[in-house]
Amino acid sequence: MPSNKKEYQKEYNKKYYKEHQEKIKEQVKKYDEEHKEQNKEQRKKYNKTSQRKKSLRIYRWKYTGLICEDYDKLYEHYLNTNECDNCGIELVEGHYGANHKCMDHSHRTGLFRNILCHRCNIMRPHYESD
Repeated sequence: MPSNKKEYQKEYNKKYYKEHQEKIKEQVKKYDEEHKEQNKEQRKKYNKTSQRKKSLRIYRWKYTGLICEDYDKLYEHYLNTNECDNCGIELVEGHYGANHKCMDHSHRTGLFRNILCHRCNIMRPHYESD
């Protein structure tokens, strides 16, 4: 017998799950089916929130190799930058056009350099010294 209530409950839960595993899986499956539309709507709402947009953008930066000590601070800088640090053109959000925002970073070290327009970013060699 376990020495305390918490351990006893943990053991009981494991044993219960083992004995009722199929029944529990069926209940979860049924619940998921019944609430599929509701969950879909919640995901749609969440995907439009500023927190989701922020986390997705930071994830993409990390995925492309951008290294930074404070991504939250960098994200704020990114949001507040309206002109290319190189040519001064007005920047726009999105993934299309010559003047959409790009996070310029060294592909050798991964460190952030500037926020540039797409045109300046592709004209700058990736191997350029920091």
